[in-house]
Amino acid sequence: MNCNEISTIRLRQQQITSSDFQTARELINWKGAMQAQEFNHAKWAVGLRLANFTEKQVEDAFNRGEILRTHLMRPTWHFVSPEDIYWLVGLSAKQIKSAMKARNRQLELTEEDFKTSQEVMIKALEGNRYLTRDELSEFLNAAGISTKEQRLPHILMEAEIDRVICSGPMKGKKQTYALLEERVPNKIELTTDEALALLARKYFTSHGPATLADFTWWSGLPVSQARKAVALNNNHLLSETINDEIYWFSENHSTIPQPDSAFLLPAFDEYLVSYKNREAAISADHHAKAVSKNGIFWPILVINGKISGMWKKVVKKDSLIVEIDHFRPHSTREKKLVEKAANAYGMYCGQKVSLEFK
Repeated sequence: MNCNEISTIRLRQQQITSSDFQTARELINWKGAMQAQEFNHAKWAVGLRLANFTEKQVEDAFNRGEILRTHLMRPTWHFVSPEDIYWLVGLSAKQIKSAMKARNRQLELTEEDFKTSQEVMIKALEGNRYLTRDELSEFLNAAGISTKEQRLPHILMEAEIDRVICSGPMKGKKQTYALLEERVPNKIELTTDEALALLARKYFTSHGPATLADFTWWSGLPVSQARKAVALNNNHLLSETINDEIYWFSENHSTIPQPDSAFLLPAFDEYLVSYKNREAAISADHHAKAVSKNGIFWPILVINGKISGMWKKVVKKDSLIVEIDHFRPHSTREKKLVEKAANAYGMYCGQKVSLEFK
């Protein structure tokens, strides 16, 4: 197996070249979690992995609670399925709390503050009442819990980590919070070893071939726990040593040659963000163009598994333009593939798209 084969297999396993699923819930449950830092881009990350899905269909699934959005793992926003949210947040909680402790002290947030704020939020949200961030802030301030100076996001994240709140349906263009026990009344809990084993199996099946370092980065787990998670899957995963690195992957991974392809992947897409070593997808001299120094992952153009440019959408009154900023010249054949990818994005958005190469 070489780098080209790794990128080709990852495209398929990540459900980008073709999808094995019919619904957003099935997809997210299979992947374990999908980074959802930028909500609109995260919706496209789901849509492009489901045949002929539209933005409305993804958002409808989100509004119905078939996919949820919360902080976990590294931590950052992720989509997660109702089946996985309890055990996965539970597995992530200890390291997240440890990472946030120093900043919470700076913000003068105590355990008592978190306890009181969660009591306020439970009372405000109970009865399937969905409130925006600003609306919850009003309830907290009225109860004497200051939300100034970045205290609010820490209060909300702590409540997510304690499995009190999660995402609710959209309220216009604003996101809301809901009580987790009301949004997902059927609580699925796992032992620590069961959770570790399942998370590793989901990751290497949906993201492999990948290394232990990749999994450790993606999951946010301590190395010792990540190593144990892999060891617990000896009967489910295969491995191969490539350039002195051990790569793990599903025993059912696809090795069928894939036709030439181009894809417009969103910001923070799992195809790039979920690996510590990204050499299979992007060359070192282009990495800084696709990923900023402060960790912003820009929307990327992928041709035959390799990142060959970036893209952005420009919305005008009656049109949608996709602008391509390429890293290298593209052949006529490649441009036709990019046009096909742009049309797929237009179908998802419900708009006709025009394509411009810068």
